[in-house]
Amino acid sequence: MKAKTIGKLARLTVLGTALAAAFGAQADTNGVLNLYSARHYQTDEQLYGTFTKQTGIKINRIEADDAALLERLKSEGAKSPADVILMVDAARLAKADEAGLFQPTKSATLDARIPAKLHAASSKAGTDWYGFSTRARVIVYNKDKVDPKTVQTYASLADPSHKGQVCTRSGSHPYMLSLVGALVAREGAQATQKWAEGMVANFARAPRGGDTDQIKAVATGECGVALANSYYYVRMARSDKPEDKALMSKVGFIWPDQAGKGTHVNVAGAGIAKHAPNHANAVKFLEYLASDEAQQYFANGNNEWPAVPTTKVDNAALAALGEFKAEDVPIGTIAKNLPEAQRILDRAGYK
Repeated sequence: MKAKTIGKLARLTVLGTALAAAFGAQADTNGVLNLYSARHYQTDEQLYGTFTKQTGIKINRIEADDAALLERLKSEGAKSPADVILMVDAARLAKADEAGLFQPTKSATLDARIPAKLHAASSKAGTDWYGFSTRARVIVYNKDKVDPKTVQTYASLADPSHKGQVCTRSGSHPYMLSLVGALVAREGAQATQKWAEGMVANFARAPRGGDTDQIKAVATGECGVALANSYYYVRMARSDKPEDKALMSKVGFIWPDQAGKGTHVNVAGAGIAKHAPNHANAVKFLEYLASDEAQQYFANGNNEWPAVPTTKVDNAALAALGEFKAEDVPIGTIAKNLPEAQRILDRAGYK
């Protein structure tokens, strides 16, 4: 695994070096934007293509997982050609922010359209990053094995009655860390520690795989209940594949904590790179991501919720999930709680 990771980073380095040479001393007037992205969604091509069509600004992209991108940006330093850094999840955005890879952005458009709880804390200098789409951390359950009334909250998953039924991703994965960071803000560190220990005691198997794997494991009965991001559930629900339809017929969906503090919500977000050579184009791109057209794309193209609350969504599968109460924890607070979240999971033996 280590050799594979190093190889991937090496290939990224070669690509990045070539792109850096090609980007060279390009300025705002050259009509280019250098995007470093950890999003790997095929449907994003439409998002980028529309921006170029509207502005004439060509997007050059480096795409890799977040760890490889962060290493690349650190190694490039002040010579980095990156204009915008696009990451998925508050944990990843926080890592980039802590590494000093963003510069503050001042934009009245972004401040007016993106709710304060969905971006980094602002200062007089501006805001380091903004969330442009949201996804909820939901509970999925096997309709034949689990009574939905018993799994209406995150806390219920740690109840001894669900011993041998719970499946999740790794405790070191950003999606898990962000949820725990939110629980620390909501319930306190001590209560969250007990919850993590209860989760470990209830595992059906050791944590592994992605969110789609959790949903499939619930459908096959390997797990009774699991956590997943909402857009993975909707993606499978919209699938035309007979095998996916068969799996989804066995899976139920719950908005957690609707009678309490609400469902945990996370973001995909972006900010301007610290040494961006095309600063004006970077601002245009961020403002484009907050436009009605781009916000509708996030919902219709990738089954995410728009960050701009007034956006009209035309996605039947997403709409079918109904309205829900989201938690009121600022994303910036979750990011600050990530170190404590990791310590809690480590102490609980959450692999």
